[in-house]
Amino acid sequence: MPQISARTRRFTESVIRRMTRVSDQYGAINLSQGFPDFDPPAALTGALARVSSEGPHQYAVTYGAEDFRRAVADKQGAAIGRAIDPETEIVVTCGATEAMLCAMLAVLNPGDRVAVFSPYYENYEADAILSGAEAVHVPLLPPAYAVDWAALESAFMGGVKALVVCNPSNPCGKVFTEEELTRIGALAKRHGAWVITDEVYEHIVYRPHVHTRLSALPGMWGNVLTVSSLSKTYSITGWRLGYLIGPGEAVEAARKAHDFLTVGAAAPLQAAAVPGLKSGPEYYAALRDLYTQKRDIFLSGLAAIGLPHNVPQGAYFVLADVGEWLRLPRFAGFDDLAFCEWMARHLGVAAVPGSSFFREPVTSLIRLHFARGEDSLKEALRRLERLGDL
Repeated sequence: MPQISARTRRFTESVIRRMTRVSDQYGAINLSQGFPDFDPPAALTGALARVSSEGPHQYAVTYGAEDFRRAVADKQGAAIGRAIDPETEIVVTCGATEAMLCAMLAVLNPGDRVAVFSPYYENYEADAILSGAEAVHVPLLPPAYAVDWAALESAFMGGVKALVVCNPSNPCGKVFTEEELTRIGALAKRHGAWVITDEVYEHIVYRPHVHTRLSALPGMWGNVLTVSSLSKTYSITGWRLGYLIGPGEAVEAARKAHDFLTVGAAAPLQAAAVPGLKSGPEYYAALRDLYTQKRDIFLSGLAAIGLPHNVPQGAYFVLADVGEWLRLPRFAGFDDLAFCEWMARHLGVAAVPGSSFFREPVTSLIRLHFARGEDSLKEALRRLERLGDL
């Protein structure tokens, strides 16, 4: 067989998606891949039913249907206090996953360096490789996952072309403060670098924490590309609707990459999603309250079990420490991946091994998510109680 590309040998398949397949294999409650098991808002499902008969059913404009782009521009422009031009400053993509890759392809050249905070969402490493760039990892220091400023400044001094900031963070739930983002922005401007912000959990932030958009800070618009999606905000992960916002020249470059990667996001789904983008502040307040309730149920349940964990400030993930169990004789030779597979098979709960998110040698953490209905969460906790019997 002829040789395959060297770049694809440098990363594995998604561990998160792999654990969903393991979950399905054993009929486990899937707390690994972060998608809800409850319905989207009725405004979206109603619009989808109407669109299914009325259309559109053909290609939209490659970089996004006009009404969808305008709705995104109105929503996000109000959030950052700046008019966003839907004709030049937005590209609609097949989820935030594609938007992130398009962002990197737009601003990175082969051999460039891109800084990524660790822990990080696994796609960023693969995106850097696919872009021909080198990922430079900057640690977030537990237990609060504080920025290691010396390491970040060293990365910029080493010539990184861009920094990826996931805010709120997947997997640790860190919400970056305005002070932190101001300092990050100052470093980027000083070194002539881009900041690519992944803000897919922008509306899932727990009091007293507040989501700050780096692109809204004074003087930062020209250095920031913002990635987001509708998946988590409207519980439509399967619709695969994302977008990239930023300065026109960078967005134009991203549009070129997008055009040849996927041509365009699904036109019927863009049309059906517009009502969601026009939601008022009461919708986002209710979403925050919903996830606050889920977080409280889940974290109190983990505490009752005696499973150590962090307290996420945003998003819907929690990192739990299973080191106590990995030290038991029955798990001799297990790593965190083997333990997660054991959990899915024997406890009926699927998680993601923490090592897939860290550059550092972290082997005792697992990531669980709580984007589930209350009954599912309580059943998952009931099953996890069996850890106490080991």
